Amino acid sequence: MLLAPYIGLLWVPFYNFEEPKLFGFPFFYWYQLAWVPLTSLITYFVYRSVRHDG
Repeated sequence: MLLAPYIGLLWVPFYNFEEPKLFGFPFFYWYQLAWVPLTSLITYFVYRSVRHDG
C-alpha cells in the first residue's frame, strides 16, 4: 500500500496534462496535491493494520 503514492507520482507522463481543470488548477497540479491527503490516509491505515506487541 505504501508504494501506491510513490508509483502514482513517479510516472510523470501519466499526469502531465493541463485538462481537466479543477477550480482553475491544471490537472498536473491538483493531481499531485490530491496525493498529500491520500498518502496520509494510506499511512494511517497501514499504521493501524500493523500489530503492536507489548
